[in-house]
Amino acid sequence: MLPGLTLPASLAGLLGSLRPCFTGPSYRTFCGLVAGLCGQVRRRTVCGMLLGAGLSRCWPHDRAHYFFARASWDLDRLGVAVARLVVAWLVPAGAPVTVAVDDSVFRRCGRKVYGAAWQHDGSAPARDKVSFGTCFVVAGIVVVLPFCSRPVCLPVLARLHLPGTGKARKPRKRDPAPASTVSCAAELVALLAAAVPGRRIDVVADAHYHGPALKDLPPQVTWTTRLPRNAVLYALAPPRVRKPGRPPRKGRRLGTPADLAAAAAWIPARVRIYGRHQDQDLAEVTCLWYGCLDTIPVRVILARSTRATLTLVTTDLDTPAAALAERYAGRWEIEQAFFDARHVLGAGEARTRTRRAVQRTVPFALLVHTLVVTWYARHGYDRSDITGRRAAEPWYQAKAEPAFEDMLTKLRRTLIAARISGGSAAQPTPEQTMAVLAAWHAAAA
Repeated sequence: MLPGLTLPASLAGLLGSLRPCFTGPSYRTFCGLVAGLCGQVRRRTVCGMLLGAGLSRCWPHDRAHYFFARASWDLDRLGVAVARLVVAWLVPAGAPVTVAVDDSVFRRCGRKVYGAAWQHDGSAPARDKVSFGTCFVVAGIVVVLPFCSRPVCLPVLARLHLPGTGKARKPRKRDPAPASTVSCAAELVALLAAAVPGRRIDVVADAHYHGPALKDLPPQVTWTTRLPRNAVLYALAPPRVRKPGRPPRKGRRLGTPADLAAAAAWIPARVRIYGRHQDQDLAEVTCLWYGCLDTIPVRVILARSTRATLTLVTTDLDTPAAALAERYAGRWEIEQAFFDARHVLGAGEARTRTRRAVQRTVPFALLVHTLVVTWYARHGYDRSDITGRRAAEPWYQAKAEPAFEDMLTKLRRTLIAARISGGSAAQPTPEQTMAVLAAWHAAAA
């Protein structure tokens, strides 16, 4: 395909569907960097991607840096193309698309890194949960794979969030408009809704993602999140009557979630969440969250288990309460996607500093995570993968389904086989055979 780069036909076909998002030179670099990030097992920096693809002696290193810092391609357009691919291949025809949104901080160091600041990081080891780094708001499509018992979240859109500096100053012309994580998430969801017209978009998010930005969502989008403990709910506005004055916009005060739980009529139900069935008591109330969503009707879902009571608020007025509880449990899969992208694939290890490079490198790695899972679901899955893993690591006798690490290892070995063969029918030399064996074992490192 390229000088010094040979891709397997399955991966080349997958990447070929993204060709309209790039110019000719940028597309060739994109293919090389995707293969490099998948093939590199250590130090997944920008130059490390060239090493992983075996291109360090074929391409100048500034070609890879130019792709992230100055090349002409749009991140949102690429993410929308990947989203269409995921919906077409992994979501049943006509079914609603479940989208999980969240943000994650990728730790950095250095005063000249664009967008880096001290900000809240729920995964930080420090007691105050604060880290110095860059924060990305991410939207991922939650899909069910036939060989996995739990859903999988595939990140498709990501955007750098710039926190406030805490010191007022006169804004400069090049400064981006201030935006909250909630408004960033709403913009990403609107992009997804426009990319898959005719599909309902069901968004799930944690308790942070609520606010006035949700008032202007597209009509086919529903939003489900946790309800804060101090939220005040009201009954629906009474029917309008003929009398002077402005008609009421809300009904009587219903109180906080605790007040609703105290007066709820509980119904026992059995729901499947986090890969297992659980018995819960469910209750629901249709009302107004006037302080957040104004006069938009919402449903409050109360799910009581032996441990705690979960309170959800949703703009979905039709789906049964049990199905909503199961849908919200799928939100956790975006946290697993962050873990896999960061610790297995190496997202956030690129040491870029300039504005466009910082904005692109982490979302690029998240998109590669999605492409790896999509490739494995379409071309790579084989039951023998699990058998081989259990044979090589006997302490995994209970392992019954592939993890992201297994999917990436399978793709790495497919890349190695394509690179070594290179379309040649000649017999390999002993040196080439030893190199293949070494690379094959290193792929699982």
